[in-house]
Amino acid sequence: MDVVRRSATGAVVRRRPATTGRLLTVIDEVVGAAATELLGMRTNHRVVSDLPVPLRPETLADAYAIQHRVVAGLAEQADGRCIGYKVACTNEIAQAALQIDRPVFGRLMSQTTSPSGTTLAADQFTHRVVEAEFGFRVGVDVEPVDGGHTRATIAEHIDALIPAIEIVDHRFESWAVGALRIVADNAIHGWWVRGEPTTDWRVRDLAASAVSVSRNGELVTTGSGEAVLGHPLNVMAWLADELPRFGLQLRRGDVVTTGVATDVFEADAGDRCAADFGPFGTVTVAFH
Repeated sequence: MDVVRRSATGAVVRRRPATTGRLLTVIDEVVGAAATELLGMRTNHRVVSDLPVPLRPETLADAYAIQHRVVAGLAEQADGRCIGYKVACTNEIAQAALQIDRPVFGRLMSQTTSPSGTTLAADQFTHRVVEAEFGFRVGVDVEPVDGGHTRATIAEHIDALIPAIEIVDHRFESWAVGALRIVADNAIHGWWVRGEPTTDWRVRDLAASAVSVSRNGELVTTGSGEAVLGHPLNVMAWLADELPRFGLQLRRGDVVTTGVATDVFEADAGDRCAADFGPFGTVTVAFH
């Protein structure tokens, strides 16, 4: 059955159920207009309270359809490419704030990824929210399994752990505007700073692995891998099961960052931030 909706131009249009028969997606015109709006907000650092009503996603399928177009636009602007995924809302506090009962994902991009020790221009971001996160590199394509993946099954597909800092950036007056808007804006991903990969990680309990973050040499916050769905590999298993719902799959070479393991803070120009993952190394980023 068709569903009536008003288009970005104000005309009454119809949208049809997605081909899966499970989820509705907005018409292509609305997807494109919403992506254009979000890309413009990024380019101009324009802050808004919310997207215009006709452009607001109504379902996760809507939001990921818009995200796909946003990511394509970001890649085209900088001659970049997708290199993997970021996962957000991996704790109950964030889920409650965004009014959603599950994590969400965005895409990591080659042009917004740098090695540890990089210095970034502060004025290229609207916000510079620093998040210390366990990252992973996929070594083998991940196929669906009956009953879903577990820590054990997904671990077989991972060849390296990567300590990392994600810089979260958004152009909404409040990031609690809602999960669907956040998803549409590529899960408000700003930058990913990666440490050195390590293959010697399976012998350690990642849930108990401590993480600390300092700014200009002073300790700001601490946490552990338990903060992200109880264990970073739980996030990887969730993502492996979630991606096929939207026509995607974890592939060999993909990198994934699994959500913040500590409290967060916003960095300023002149700050140097360091995330210490103990035996897995330290990651640093500075802003000028």
